[in-house]
Amino acid sequence: MRSFKLLALSALVVAACTPKARIECTVSQAPDSQVVVRQLDMNVYKVLDTVRTDASGRLRYAVDVKEGAPEFVYLFYKDTKIASLLLEPGMKVQVKADTLGNYEVEGSPESVKLRDRELSYARFQADMDSTMEPSELSRIFIDHYRDNMKFVMENMGSLTVIPVLFEQLDEFTPVFNQNTDAILFRKVADSLKTVYPASRYVKALESETVRRENAMKVNNMLNAAVELGYPDLNLPDLNGQRVSLSGVDARALLLHFWDSSDASQKMFNLDVLLPLWERWHGRGFEIYAVDVNPDKSAWASVAKAQKLPWINVNDGLGAASSSVVLYNLTAVPASFLLADGSIVAGSLNGKDGLEKELQRLLK
Repeated sequence: MRSFKLLALSALVVAACTPKARIECTVSQAPDSQVVVRQLDMNVYKVLDTVRTDASGRLRYAVDVKEGAPEFVYLFYKDTKIASLLLEPGMKVQVKADTLGNYEVEGSPESVKLRDRELSYARFQADMDSTMEPSELSRIFIDHYRDNMKFVMENMGSLTVIPVLFEQLDEFTPVFNQNTDAILFRKVADSLKTVYPASRYVKALESETVRRENAMKVNNMLNAAVELGYPDLNLPDLNGQRVSLSGVDARALLLHFWDSSDASQKMFNLDVLLPLWERWHGRGFEIYAVDVNPDKSAWASVAKAQKLPWINVNDGLGAASSSVVLYNLTAVPASFLLADGSIVAGSLNGKDGLEKELQRLLK
């Protein structure tokens, strides 16, 4: 019986020590009504609870908030968002709201910032809906973009910048829609990681930052491709040194995509590519082999075990690699033969086809 009491006491102590933020809200226009408490779960709202106001429209609610990981919490009356809050452990927030979405908040400076940015975004959307004149639409958008940029630069250590960075012009167009915005995203992500390393919102921002950085890289490579005649690559080899595709000195260069985890593709190296390399390398033939296996250790072991004499590269990103995107790959193996600064043949996976092209180019 004593052990049961001790366990029960321990559970109470743990529960009491769980960090919480407390909300006191008055919705004077909604006495004895239901208010839904929701939490931001990346890009959707997750319902935490439904709370009923008293006869004066007051409610109290406590939200679990981990140390170092503030939470975005929202109050809804029916389908209307009546308050947006950024809560930290131990915080006590007072909210006065109406049923139309107007509210005041005390006890949380970050929640005040969040409210002000949402008001700015609402004004921006209203202004955009008020005109069809292209020049005016452009002016409104640029002004809002610059205002957002200013806010982000001045609040690098605040989580309130995250919803600003993820604002949408419409369903398909983010407000921050330039490739070079990836640079701003990286600055913010690196700054917030030092303040809130455990925050899932910061981790989501990091993922979006990497996606944008890859898109910017692809765009830069495509711009270079106009001059080269093919998308250039610059990937790390077995020694970790980056090797550019355009920098390879060869009369004929086979760009070969493969997967080192596939047995048949490993055999293709020895049965097809190695004899061709040995026969034609002295005449100016080279192979630039891009492995799409994200396990770089396994790739290195295979390449060394097979003693592959050509250029072997792998960035460890697998299907997310910019090289896969640039060459529009849907499956491997896949090969492209490059000569004179352009692609002269594609879909070359058979020995006979490769041999014929090399005879033509290197005779």
